[in-house]
Amino acid sequence: MSIEPESLTPAEENADTSTLRVITWVSLGMAVAAIGIFVGREVRSRYKFKRRTPYDFYANAGEQQASEFGVGI
Repeated sequence: MSIEPESLTPAEENADTSTLRVITWVSLGMAVAAIGIFVGREVRSRYKFKRRTPYDFYANAGEQQASEFGVGI
């Protein structure tokens, strides 16, 4: 073991640089996709909220609890 730092050949430096570049682009792409999904969900929920009618406010007015479906006796 020597004390001198190891010097990389140009091919090894190029491989390290390209690997880091690929990792950077993939992580940026995933971040953009996550932000796009979040923004799309917020825009859709706000659009649906603005499109409500007065009947939507009273759709569940008489129900005290959720009714069971398919009880048939």
